[in-house]
Amino acid sequence: MKTTFTAILSVALLAACNNSENGADGYGNFESTEIIVSAEATGRLLTFEVEEGMQLAANALVGGIDSVQLNLRKAQLGANIKAVLSKKPEINPQLEVIRQQIATQQKEKLRIQNLLKANAATPKQLDDINAAIAVLEKQYASTASTLNTQVSGITSETQPLQLQVQQVNEQLAQSRVINPVAGTVLTKYVEKGEVVNYGKPLYKIADLSTMYLRAYVSGAQLPQLKMGQQVTVQTDMPGGTMKNWPGTVSWIASEAEFTPKTIQTREERVQLVYAVKIRVQNDGSLKIGMPAEFRIAK
Repeated sequence: MKTTFTAILSVALLAACNNSENGADGYGNFESTEIIVSAEATGRLLTFEVEEGMQLAANALVGGIDSVQLNLRKAQLGANIKAVLSKKPEINPQLEVIRQQIATQQKEKLRIQNLLKANAATPKQLDDINAAIAVLEKQYASTASTLNTQVSGITSETQPLQLQVQQVNEQLAQSRVINPVAGTVLTKYVEKGEVVNYGKPLYKIADLSTMYLRAYVSGAQLPQLKMGQQVTVQTDMPGGTMKNWPGTVSWIASEAEFTPKTIQTREERVQLVYAVKIRVQNDGSLKIGMPAEFRIAK
């Protein structure tokens, strides 16, 4: 009887050891980095080429919000700028008149200098022509300064209008719905033709080529894990088999939390665990929310 009991106990202990060796080190569910794309303008959604399940490329134009009023505003600002610039004086024609006068006086000066050498003119005549040239040069400098000041003042009047044009251009750019990242459309919130407001969610997108298993480990297991460590992720297959996936630890929580209710029994919910994320390359069969487990290489 004692021998029989010993044999039964040995079998039970061996089975317990096998279960411990074959047990997973952590359980969790797959998730992805989800991005909600929202409207950056207010108006009617004139175009919207988005459907759930659609693959979208990064920076792809997927929609457009009515921008008629913005285009009219831009045209009005352009007309205002043109009207202000029309007041700008023509500098060259006005200065050209004085330049011609100076050139004429320079020729007259040369003629008087030649006459003076032949004793056919007086030094006073040369002094008078030099004085006239000096007056014209001062007039030229004064006129040029005045005209440049006027041009600068008129140009400065257009600067606020130019800034408004830049603002309208930015608003026009925001009227175009640009997809931020390559991925799969998970949820579509609006339809073409609806009136949207700034900040209204349009659709949700995620890059499903890379999935993350969010699992939980105990404090005793934490020393066995480190960033960048390779682990084996397993998912259920038909017939009770498991499929292995290579995974990489990409994040480890710095603080403990209570065991999530969705993956633990009532008795274990009060235990403190650490969340970890394991990055897995998806071949298309992994889905958001799919349960999985992982094992640490011994």
